[in-house]
Amino acid sequence: MKHKKTVLVGISVGDLNGIGPEIILKAYEDPRSLELNTPIIFASGKTMQFFKNHFKSKINFSIIDSPDKAVVGKVNVVNVWNENVSIEFGKENIKIGEYAIKSLEAATAALKDGVINVLVTAPINKHNIQSEKFNFPGHTDYLAKALNGKSLMFMVSDDLRVGLLTDHVPLKDASQTITETLIIEKLTTVIKSLQQDFGIRKPKVAVLAINPHAGDNGVIGNEDDTILKPTLEKIKSQGNLVYGPYSADSFFGSNNYKNFDAIIASYHDQGLIPFKTIAFGQGVNFTAGLDKVRTSPDHGTAYEIAGKGVADESSMKQAIFTAIKIFQLREAYNYYSRNPLKKGSR
Repeated sequence: MKHKKTVLVGISVGDLNGIGPEIILKAYEDPRSLELNTPIIFASGKTMQFFKNHFKSKINFSIIDSPDKAVVGKVNVVNVWNENVSIEFGKENIKIGEYAIKSLEAATAALKDGVINVLVTAPINKHNIQSEKFNFPGHTDYLAKALNGKSLMFMVSDDLRVGLLTDHVPLKDASQTITETLIIEKLTTVIKSLQQDFGIRKPKVAVLAINPHAGDNGVIGNEDDTILKPTLEKIKSQGNLVYGPYSADSFFGSNNYKNFDAIIASYHDQGLIPFKTIAFGQGVNFTAGLDKVRTSPDHGTAYEIAGKGVADESSMKQAIFTAIKIFQLREAYNYYSRNPLKKGSR
C-alpha cells in the first residue's frame, strides 16, 4: 500500500473515561480535515462506535485489523481489542488504564515500524496506567525508551516554544537533577529540533534560571553560578546562540520571550504555567529528540466534563496539524541534508 500525498496519523485513544475519544471525533468531524492526512485510531470498532453514538458524531469509520490496511480519506479504527468495554465517564479505573496502554503500545509499534508517519496521543491518567509492566510517569519517558531516543518535552504554539530541563520530577529534586551533562543534552536536542523540525537555521535559545533572580550572586542558591552559567558558556563557545540564565519571574511578563526561538525552563511549572497562560487551548506537547514525530494536546483527561459533549478539540486539532507540519519539515530537512546541492534549486 503506497501513500504519496497523505500523512498517516496514528492516534492512541488515551483514557476512555476522559475526553480523549470526544476530541478525536470532533477533530475529524469536518471532512476537510482528511485532505492532508489519514487518521488511524488504535482502539476498537465497538468502542469507537459507542463514542460515535454517544456524541452523535457523523463520522463513518473504516474498521481494520491492522494499520497497514488503512483506507486513505477515511477515519480508520484498528481493532487493538475486540471485547466490549464498560465506559464510566469521569471515573478513574485501572482497567481503563490498561486499555490506554494497549492503544499506546500498538500505536508506538506501528510508529517504530514505519507503518504510520506520526503519532498523536490523547490524554492519559498517569495514575491508572501504572503497573509492573508499565512504570513510566507519562508518554514522554515511555516513548524515549521504546524509540531509543533522548526525549525533551517541548510545548509549542505558533512562535512560542518552551522546553524543560526537568519535566515530571518532584520540585524538591529538580535542582539536584540539573547537571552539566543534562543541560548539554537538552540544549543540543532543542537546537537540533529547531533546525530540523521548525526550519530555523540559526536558532536563538533563552534559558531560565534555577533559582529566583538567578540566585542573586549566591544569596538565593548557587546552582545558577556553579552549574548553569558555566555550562551555557561552554555551549555558546561552540557557536550556538544560547543566552541566560534569565530570572523567570519577569521573563514572560516583559515579553522578552518574543526575542527567542525557544525558551528552556529549569523545571515543569516554571515553563508550563506561563506557556498555558499564553497559549492554553492552542498549545501542543511535542516530544523532541526522537527519530519519530509525536505530539499531544496540552491538557489532561478532564474527567469533570467527560461525556458531556462540551470538550474543546482545538488543542487536539493543533496537535494533529503540528505533527503533520513537523513531519513534512523534517522530511525536507533530511532530504536537503543528503542532497545539499539541491537546496534552493527549482
